[in-house]
Amino acid sequence: MERRGYITSVNGPVVRGRGMRNFAMREMVRVGEGGFIGEVIRMDDDEAVIQVYEDTQGVRLGEPVTGTGESLSVSLGPGLIGQIFDGIARPLRTLLDREGLYLGRGLSIPQVDPALSWDFAPQARVGDLAFPGMLLGVIQETPLFEHRVMVPPGIEGTFSWIAKEGMCRADAVVARVKSPLGWERDIPLLQRWAVRTPRPVRSRLLPREPLVTGQRVIDGLFPLAKGGVACIPGGFGTGKTVTQHQLAKWCEAKVVVYIGCGERGNEMTDVLEEFPRLEDPRSGRPLMERTILIANTSNMPVAAREASIYTGITMAEYFRDMGYDVALMADSTSRWAEALREISGRLEEIPAEEGFPAYLPTRLAEFYERAGSVETMGGEKGSISIIGAVSPPGGDFTEPVTRHTKRFIRCFWALDKRLANARHFPAIGWLESYSEYAEDVEEWFAVHVDSRWGACREEARRLLAEEEKIQQVIRLVGEDVLPDDQKLIAFTAFLLKNGYLQQSAFGTDSYYPPENGFALLDLILHFHEKASELVQRGVPLSLFRDLEEVVQLTHLREVPLEKIGNFDEIRNKLDRQLEKVGAERVATSGGIPSWH
Repeated sequence: MERRGYITSVNGPVVRGRGMRNFAMREMVRVGEGGFIGEVIRMDDDEAVIQVYEDTQGVRLGEPVTGTGESLSVSLGPGLIGQIFDGIARPLRTLLDREGLYLGRGLSIPQVDPALSWDFAPQARVGDLAFPGMLLGVIQETPLFEHRVMVPPGIEGTFSWIAKEGMCRADAVVARVKSPLGWERDIPLLQRWAVRTPRPVRSRLLPREPLVTGQRVIDGLFPLAKGGVACIPGGFGTGKTVTQHQLAKWCEAKVVVYIGCGERGNEMTDVLEEFPRLEDPRSGRPLMERTILIANTSNMPVAAREASIYTGITMAEYFRDMGYDVALMADSTSRWAEALREISGRLEEIPAEEGFPAYLPTRLAEFYERAGSVETMGGEKGSISIIGAVSPPGGDFTEPVTRHTKRFIRCFWALDKRLANARHFPAIGWLESYSEYAEDVEEWFAVHVDSRWGACREEARRLLAEEEKIQQVIRLVGEDVLPDDQKLIAFTAFLLKNGYLQQSAFGTDSYYPPENGFALLDLILHFHEKASELVQRGVPLSLFRDLEEVVQLTHLREVPLEKIGNFDEIRNKLDRQLEKVGAERVATSGGIPSWH
């Protein structure tokens, strides 16, 4: 029996209705004669408050509100990879073909075209025990991605029928399970899941393996673990979006989910145009063959922006449950929080700091807690790593969204406006940034990169911190009055900043394997060690700081890796030149070091 109420109030995306006693909290509804998509967010007797995910212009009082019987949900299955969706998971390419450049309202189309078909290969047999997360079959969805069809949560029993090998439509049933009580239940290829409900896992695991990104400042100083959560805060123009693009392109994740949450339309256009042209560095295939894009720009309905991150994280959980490593980029959670603030204001809720709702920390926690490295229901190991951009007004990291986000993340990549103005990118400040995953992943780096990775990381951070103190003196009295040992620290920090931490987002320097990044860092630190010995022997820094072998340390990052050759050869050549300078200094001083 159809359940219907009627509209009594319209306030932007917030609609109130009566006659809705039989509706459920968080139920999806159709609002007005246009059938606009909405969600029940508050109930009081027979009155309900609905947030509408579309423009409510033209909606009139008294128009009907119709229940759908399900929560805001997405269809999970093959056909998601390579697609572009809006905030409530409607396929934008299909909408473009159907509606043209300007989207209509009240549109209801399937996420995946039911007529699509794939070659299904069953991995289970009739009579096998079925349990949640069990591998049922595989589909080679793209050349880069094998889709694993699994038994959905909540289904247990014995397989009474399984589809044969061959082509299978998106709307097909692939298996049937008979429970111990005798009832049978079909398993469709596409499974519906409520986006606000986390998918179950068998257990959570400690993060021990880094998410390799190919960005030296991240892999070398502030690593992110697989299953970890990171925040990229920064003011306008500091490079948040470009940094997330780099991570989406190069991080070692099987699937990338990119959520453009309330960003400017031109930035999202760049993403939509660039990603289909990008080449996967490990396979040479288009990167879109393992990517999902969710586009919800700032001019789209504000309520859909609030839903977009739940749509994205639910898709990410689905691929995690297959045993894959998933990277989710949310750009930006500040725009998402602004959507919460606007809806909260229209609900006339008592505001907290800066007008944000009092439940902002809770919502942030709910989102970030869905990341993690887990043992799936099927016994596989999978992970979701969340990297959320934050856009604090004026670059103020004490504002509520940034401050509350820091409570729930363990990796903080603070973008520095001064570095961005100096064209130093990525503009990740080495003093404010931190990673609590460094100790967790140190063992992995010791095994796969070098046993000295942790020591070199700490030494580099120490030199950069010391250089900041020295720079305060330089700004007051100039560099010439400093002793050579302090000048050397400032010079080594210059080499670290320009030769290691700086990295172009384009060309040969856009990706640097962690082992090569460590070799470059170790080379700069090796120079500092040898140079310190010369300074202690009384050799002026001015005699060797301009050597060709020293100057090239700031340019090695620009040289293609295949042309660098062996870093040990560069180290040996540098040692010979430094020893030569030291020997010449002793000879010109009559064999007596100047410090005597």
